[in-house]
Amino acid sequence: MNTAALRQLIQRAHQHEATTGQLARQLDTQLERLHPSIRLPVEDAQGVLARFVAAYIEQVPELLDAADAVAREAGIDAQIKPVLKIAEEYFLQPLALLNGHDGLDGLLDEAYLAHRLVEEVNDFYIAHLGQPLIPLDTTVANLIAHQLIGEPFANQLDEAVHHAVEGLLAEASLDQAALQAYRQRLDEPQVSAAWRNWPCLSRQLGVELELAQEQRVAS
Repeated sequence: MNTAALRQLIQRAHQHEATTGQLARQLDTQLERLHPSIRLPVEDAQGVLARFVAAYIEQVPELLDAADAVAREAGIDAQIKPVLKIAEEYFLQPLALLNGHDGLDGLLDEAYLAHRLVEEVNDFYIAHLGQPLIPLDTTVANLIAHQLIGEPFANQLDEAVHHAVEGLLAEASLDQAALQAYRQRLDEPQVSAAWRNWPCLSRQLGVELELAQEQRVAS
């Protein structure tokens, strides 16, 4: 994994933001248009959103390093490495539809692709094995990022992820023995410890997604 290159890209994006304030201006204009389900603290709402975006982006290389280490230790490199490489390539070789997206604003799009890829892969493995491949739930953070990116562009990114996962996870490629062995190891201390550093990102940063009352009652 070339996560050092990802971290350099992120550092340059922070420098770009410090010079231009581009993301801050964008978030400021979005505050009044955010979906009412996104709950922010009354004080420093824009600052909380900015910190959320920064952490959401910075989590990608950390996640890739952790996932790579766990995959090697658990002996499932063949299953997880292709996922991690595609997530990495979203940063290092951005899709054509990301042309012209600079700074932290652009990296938010790329981070969304990477996080959504992990989410889609997890959904696939939960459906087939009852366990996620990577035991990290970023669903709420991804929904918030989707709102910040805005439609219809976020929907285009979702479609790109869907096509990537389709090509990546043909059922015939599943190594059932390796995956079942990993499933059994998820509760082992050395494996589960590698994932304890990943609490709910949105809650950790003070950004919540509140379901409408009728949705809570229905569930």
